[in-house]
Amino acid sequence: MGTGSDPRQIIDDAPLSRLQIIAIAIAVGLNALDGFDVLSISFAAPGIAKEWNIDKAALGVVLSMELIGMAVGSVLFGGIADRIGRRKTILTCLVVMAFGMLMVPGAANVFHLSFWRVLTGLGIGGMLAATAAITAEFANRKRRNLALAIMTIGYPIGAVVGGIISTFLLAHFDWRSVFIFGGCATLCFLPLVLFFVPEPMQFLLVHRDAGTLDRVNGLMRRLGHAPVTELPAVTQAEEKASIADILKPGLIATTLLVTAAYFLHIVTFYFVLKWAPKIVVDMGFAPASAAGVLVWANIGGAVGGGIFGFLTQRYSLKGMTIGVLLLSFGMVTIFGAAGATTLVGLSLLAFAVGLFTNSGVVGLYTIFAHAFPTHVRGTGTGFAIGIGRGGAALSPILAGVLFQAGLSLAVVAAILGCGSLLAMLALAGLKLGGGDGRQQAAHG
Repeated sequence: MGTGSDPRQIIDDAPLSRLQIIAIAIAVGLNALDGFDVLSISFAAPGIAKEWNIDKAALGVVLSMELIGMAVGSVLFGGIADRIGRRKTILTCLVVMAFGMLMVPGAANVFHLSFWRVLTGLGIGGMLAATAAITAEFANRKRRNLALAIMTIGYPIGAVVGGIISTFLLAHFDWRSVFIFGGCATLCFLPLVLFFVPEPMQFLLVHRDAGTLDRVNGLMRRLGHAPVTELPAVTQAEEKASIADILKPGLIATTLLVTAAYFLHIVTFYFVLKWAPKIVVDMGFAPASAAGVLVWANIGGAVGGGIFGFLTQRYSLKGMTIGVLLLSFGMVTIFGAAGATTLVGLSLLAFAVGLFTNSGVVGLYTIFAHAFPTHVRGTGTGFAIGIGRGGAALSPILAGVLFQAGLSLAVVAAILGCGSLLAMLALAGLKLGGGDGRQQAAHG
């Protein structure tokens, strides 16, 4: 028999259904895809630099192109996801990403390559915002932080798997093979999203029309719950809701603080991810070995993110995030100053760097889901990621300029590591409700 209860509350309080688990698993896979697509240029960078004979400063610009696209894509598609839906946005982004990846092998010069990387970045940026919203809205209250952490560590998992595959491809083919593989893998996700990821309940209830009750009950049945006889009343806040709310009193302070924290930390995060292969090759190792070191950085990221996710079910989300940001600063500085000259030493340092830098990213993504209500979750997350990706784009360019100026690895690492330290200070001023995000409901 149907009830008049709020379906969001029913889903929040019930154990995860099979469909919810599948949807979250696909979100993890989508983030893994992002991890590979973003770092594909890092795996290919030594081969590109050698074939086209470009210097470090120019290579830094090439490494930043998809990050610029991601910045625009996150802001643009984050708002679109709150208007047309998370599912439609993800499908659109997959098409854009696949097209951009598959056009790279035909690039004749740096300009053409940069153009296709910007296009790929547009899709990746939108994907990140929509995927975070999907995960938060399909998870129940008890497992929300853990689900978001697992979704976020999909990124380094994708980079690990992509790194292993790239190592094989680079040993047998040229750098173009990395992008061909990435484009084909992206296309494989289209049917998965189409058939197994419906619009989440929170989005359906924010965007109502004459058919909303039928759609809500259709989703309730798929989730294993009884249908409802009526929709919950629209609150005054929901009735007046606008995606511009992230920049209005009440949310603007939160928006600015989380955006600043993400921007600053991502400067540090992308320094190692973008420059590690080139640093290792410059030490005299083969490109395939350089990709292996980057794989270890991402293994560390996956391990650290997973541990962080489990701990947020018990401890303060904000406090833990501040702690790992401090450790991120310290570890990146040590990476530059340690002077490791063996592959084992470099791999161990890269693992430790990934452990703490990605834990910081996991913490910030989880904070996004709690900081923004449903009607602006995609917009707020997309805005923070989009502006933050400016830090991602700045990172390899800044490092390239500093290296070109003759500064040592130790000095460059210390300078870029300060991003995490400043992010920690920005996050200190943020206020989170609901027990600091440990058990806060995320439907706003």
